[in-house]
Amino acid sequence: MPPIRQKKPKSPSRKTRSARSAFEINVGQRLRALRTEHDLSVRALAEKSGLAMNTLSLIENSKTSPSVSTLQQIAFALAVPITAFFQSSIPKNSVVHHKAGTSPHIAFEHGTLEDLGTGLSHQAVEPFIVTLGPQAGSGSRMIVHTGYEFVYCLEGRIAYTIDERTYLLEPGDSLLFESYLPHRWHNVDSKAARAILVLYPSDENDQPTERHFAPKK
Repeated sequence: MPPIRQKKPKSPSRKTRSARSAFEINVGQRLRALRTEHDLSVRALAEKSGLAMNTLSLIENSKTSPSVSTLQQIAFALAVPITAFFQSSIPKNSVVHHKAGTSPHIAFEHGTLEDLGTGLSHQAVEPFIVTLGPQAGSGSRMIVHTGYEFVYCLEGRIAYTIDERTYLLEPGDSLLFESYLPHRWHNVDSKAARAILVLYPSDENDQPTERHFAPKK
């Protein structure tokens, strides 16, 4: 009997790789555009953000992919929401369709964040796929923001504590609640967990993304 040949796993398609590379380029381009809009040099932004000039230059020139923590420092210095860095030259539309693996995604302290709403004209709703590392959590401080929050567990187990009551989410479980209620989350397992997170702030100046994914104190 001839030996059975095992098929090699498929590598990401050229289209998917290009889309991911485009996102990295767009982050740098978006940073440069925001800095220019605020009439700041790289040196001035470095002083305002507390980051090194070299770090900002590497990001702007797509030589490195910034973490959410780094983007938060820059966003604070520019007085813009962190979601501004997910925006790009992609035309704004009333309907957004992302093929699998092509949505903007970025690493943060607890895992990865994939933005499913990039390209929408008025992004009042902020949909994400969140991947949480083993035992990762939002910290001991409770999160409070305006509007509503929806969570749908895809993989693993995530404990959500809302107003002193804890809900254990397993695959297929969901939560919908008014997000003025103090809440926090935690991956209770020693393996990664994934969930769909939809933030719907009622105040356009609110920044719930930062409240959820800022570095733990």
